[in-house]
Amino acid sequence: MSANKTSVLLNGLIAITVIFALSLPLIIFVLSNIQGLSIQQQIQYVIQSLTTAAMIFLGLAVMLNAYYGAKGAQALHRSAIAAEKSNQLGTQNTKLSQEKLVAERFMSAIAQLGHEKVETRIGAIYALERVAQDFPKEHWTIMEILTAFVRENAPVFEMESPREEDSPPPSWEQHSVKPLDLNIHEESPKLRTDIQVALTVIGRRNSQQDRIDQKLDLRNIDIRRADLLEANLEQADLRASNLSGANLRGANLCRADFDSAKLSGSILYEANLFKANLHRAELCWTNLNRANMCGANLRAANLQGASLRAANLQGANLYKANLQQATLKVANLSGAKLFLANLQGAKLGKANLHMTGLIGANLQGANLNDANLSGANLNAAKLQQTEVYFANLSEASLTEADLYQATLIGANLSQAILYEANLHEANLMGANLSGTNLSDVKLEGAVLTGVKNLESQQITAALGDRTTRLPDYVEIPTHWRQSV
Repeated sequence: MSANKTSVLLNGLIAITVIFALSLPLIIFVLSNIQGLSIQQQIQYVIQSLTTAAMIFLGLAVMLNAYYGAKGAQALHRSAIAAEKSNQLGTQNTKLSQEKLVAERFMSAIAQLGHEKVETRIGAIYALERVAQDFPKEHWTIMEILTAFVRENAPVFEMESPREEDSPPPSWEQHSVKPLDLNIHEESPKLRTDIQVALTVIGRRNSQQDRIDQKLDLRNIDIRRADLLEANLEQADLRASNLSGANLRGANLCRADFDSAKLSGSILYEANLFKANLHRAELCWTNLNRANMCGANLRAANLQGASLRAANLQGANLYKANLQQATLKVANLSGAKLFLANLQGAKLGKANLHMTGLIGANLQGANLNDANLSGANLNAAKLQQTEVYFANLSEASLTEADLYQATLIGANLSQAILYEANLHEANLMGANLSGTNLSDVKLEGAVLTGVKNLESQQITAALGDRTTRLPDYVEIPTHWRQSV
C-alpha cells in the first residue's frame, strides 16, 4: 500500500476521534434531559445512545486496524524490494564470478596449448572441452580454437620441385613409382597424439551448440591415419586436406566439403556423405561399403579400386569420375550422373542403375550381371567385352553404343533403343528383344539363337551378314552383305 493511501486513512482516523470526543458531551446532555420522559422512552433513548457510541467505537477500531495493516503491508513491500535487489546483486556477482572463472580457465588452457610437453597440451584440450560443456555460450569459440590448433600443427606441406642446380644426384628411389595398393596408409607417418585428441574432441562435440551458418574450418590439414570413428563432422570444411588411411567408419559427413581432398585407403564404411562435396577427391581403394552418398558431388573424383558395395549413390554426380576396378555390387545408382565416367572392369552385379545417365561412359570389361539398367541412357557408351548376363535393359537407350563381343545372355532388351549400336560378335542368346529398336545395328558375327520375341522387321532394319546366327524361325534378309 502506498504512502498516500496510508495518510488518507490516518486523516480519517483523526476525524472519527474528533467526532467521538464531541459526541460524548452530547450523549451526556441528552441523558440529563430525559427526566421528564416516560420510563419506556428513557430506555429507548439510552439504547440509541449506547448503539451510537458502539458504532463510533467499532468504526474507530476498523480504522485503527486498517491503519496498522497498511503500515505492515508497506513494510512487507519494502522488504520484498530489498530482497529482489539483493537477488539481483547476487545474480550479478555469480555471473561475474562465472565470467572470471571462464576467463581464467580459458587463459590457462590456451597458454598450455603451446607447452612443449604433449601431456600438458592434451590436458589443455580436455580442459577446453569441459569449458565448452559447462558454458554453452563459449562452445563455438572453443571449437574455433581447437580447429585452429589442428590447422597450425598439422598443415599440408606441398613439395616444391627443387631447382636443377640445387637438386641432388638422381637415384633409383627418386624415380621409382610405387604402385597404389591397399596398404598405402602404412607408408604415412603416425598422427601426433595431441592432434588426435583435438580431433576426437571436435568430433564428439554437441553439434546443437554450433553457430548457425558456421562450419568447422579444417582446410589444408594433414591428418593421415586419424581415428575419426563415428565422428560428427557435418558441414565441415576439409578442402584439400589429406585423410589417407583415416578411420571414418560411421562418421557423419553430411554436406561436408572434401573438394580436392585425399582419402585414399580410408575407411568410410556406413559413413553419411549425404550431399557431400567430393569434387576431384582422391578415393582410391577406399572402403565406402554401405555409405550414404545420396546426392553427393563426385565430379572428376578418383575412385579407382574403391569398394562401394551396397552404397547409396542415388542422384549422385559422377561426371568424368574414375571408377576403374571399383566394386559397386548391389549399389544404388538410380538417377546418378555417370556421363563420361570410367568404369573399366568395374563390378556392378545386381546394381540399381535405373534411369542412370551413362552417356559416353567407359564400361569396357565391366560386370553388369543382373543389374537393373531400365530406362538408363547409355548412348555412345563403351561396353566392349562387358558381361551383362540377365540384366534389365528395358526401355534403355543404347544409341551408337559399342557392345563389341559383349555378353548379353538372357538380358531384357524390350523396348530398348539400339539405333546404330555396335553388336559385332555380341552374344544375345536367350535375350528378350520385344519391341527393341535394331535400326542400323551392326550384328556381324552376333549370336541371336534362342532370343525371345524377335520379329522379321527388326532383323530387316539391322545390319548383319551370314556370320550372324539367327533363330531358326527367322530368315536372313536378302540385302545383308555376304561375309568375306
